[in-house]
Amino acid sequence: MAIAQFRLVNHLHFRNFRGDLLGGMTAAIVALPLALAFGVSATADVPTNSGAIAGLYGAISVGFFASLCGGTPSQISGPTGPMSVVMATIFAALMKEDPDAGLAMAFTVVMMAGLFQILFGVLRLGKYITLMPYTVISGFMSGVGLIIITIQIAPLLGHKASSKVVNAIQQLPSVLTDIDPVALGLGLLTLVIVFAAPPRLNRILPAPLIALVVCTSISVYGFPESGIPVIGHIPAGLPEPHMPVFQIKHAKTMLGYSVMLAMLGSIDSLLTSLVADNITHTQHDSDRELIGQGLGNLMAGFMGGLPGAGATMRTVINAKSGGQTPLSGIIHAVVLAVIVIGASPMTEPIPNAVLAGILIKVGIDIIDWSFLKRAHRLSLKGAGIMYLVMFLTVFVDLVTAVAVGAFLANLLTIKSLTDLQVQTMRTITGPTDDQQMSQEEKDIIAKAHGQILLFFFSGPMSFGAAKSISQRLSIVKAYKVLILDMSDVTRVGITASLAIENILKDAENTGKVVFLVGVHGQVAERLHRIESIHTLPKDSWFNRRLDALNEAAALLYVPLSRSRLPKEKEV
Repeated sequence: MAIAQFRLVNHLHFRNFRGDLLGGMTAAIVALPLALAFGVSATADVPTNSGAIAGLYGAISVGFFASLCGGTPSQISGPTGPMSVVMATIFAALMKEDPDAGLAMAFTVVMMAGLFQILFGVLRLGKYITLMPYTVISGFMSGVGLIIITIQIAPLLGHKASSKVVNAIQQLPSVLTDIDPVALGLGLLTLVIVFAAPPRLNRILPAPLIALVVCTSISVYGFPESGIPVIGHIPAGLPEPHMPVFQIKHAKTMLGYSVMLAMLGSIDSLLTSLVADNITHTQHDSDRELIGQGLGNLMAGFMGGLPGAGATMRTVINAKSGGQTPLSGIIHAVVLAVIVIGASPMTEPIPNAVLAGILIKVGIDIIDWSFLKRAHRLSLKGAGIMYLVMFLTVFVDLVTAVAVGAFLANLLTIKSLTDLQVQTMRTITGPTDDQQMSQEEKDIIAKAHGQILLFFFSGPMSFGAAKSISQRLSIVKAYKVLILDMSDVTRVGITASLAIENILKDAENTGKVVFLVGVHGQVAERLHRIESIHTLPKDSWFNRRLDALNEAAALLYVPLSRSRLPKEKEV
């Protein structure tokens, strides 16, 4: 089996134990407030108070198994902004369809997403998953950033969050007229700390953790009777397993969301792997990374945790703090597990407004400001796709946004490649100054007086070029011999090969003679599978263009002023 080719568990060594210990502990300190914040945000529409602990369980599960079995040594994995936004949608949709089993089905979707990621890795699809146009990725990430900022405005002002942007916008007027001053003050102080913390201090104590401690202390000791929303009770100890719950009537919804989570988590993780490679000067294993991430998400769903992916900020912090091996990610997960088991009561009084402030900073960081500023200068079409994807991400859904963006971006790419292919095509029927032709070849063409049509192809011939082939040949009608020079063609697509077949059929029906030149490799293999090719005489195939021109001249009784070279035919 293909999975046997992977060593599922990394070989752990302790040669860099000090660096891995420091990197893992630092990453855990950064991950703690983010896991809490993502958990609360993703479960805004879940009636049970399981949000914060779901974020922590997800950070522990994905962080541990992605490091133990993944393919990026220094990567730290856990809940991320995009994954949490999608998970919030999943919770809301499934709880609406089935209030009783919706929560269990949502965690089943996380398990299914993990299985899909494992399948991606086993099928070795890692190198294909990140082949996404940058305009689509940029628009998607910026849209996710806007979603996070929008839905966190209400908790920043002391109100309950909504998982949907439209609902958050609709409740904005009522929220603005009923602001809780304590919640707003704590939220604004959080924003000041996370934005203004000096880089030197941030390297020692991460700004989100400073904001969490300072603002929670102010809330507990300065405003004990304020009544602002807080995280509340968090169960300590090990989680209860969530057995899979799959209902046929919800199969389409569950499968759709699981594929969405799997694709998003895979793209997010593999892009972060590239960042890790640049920092550590190593090379990750994409397929093995997908298997590790899949195992992590499978266990996250089983433990009732949020899905996760490679987290860029936590990975960078780990690597710069000395973490170089998978041991650092495992230490990060163990530290979080210790906090859950022994220190969970300390997280219960954390105000939601503080978590909202931390998430707003995350949302602002996710937005691709650099590309937004210059997209219109690089390409108006590219900028249009990016803004369209951003709009669809915010107001429709993430799958539609990525699908529409990728479709349009690929259409534009195909159009550009087709234009290049068409530019390299040349039709010659008379005197020419083409530098790629010898003087003897030019003489033959000139003296044939339009009876010979020489058609040059170059590069790979895709379906986009097929229409141009037919259009160009339809313009010239008076020729008697058609020479298709395919010496520079590296590949030919099905549609283009069928266009060539139509040319041969038309030539046969109108009594024209066709010669093929330089057909080799994949082109020869593809054309030999076309039935009409076999109706061509064996002496219609040539290795050299001059041989084909000499044969055409002899056929048309064209007088030649130069000696003819001996023919070198390809049978």
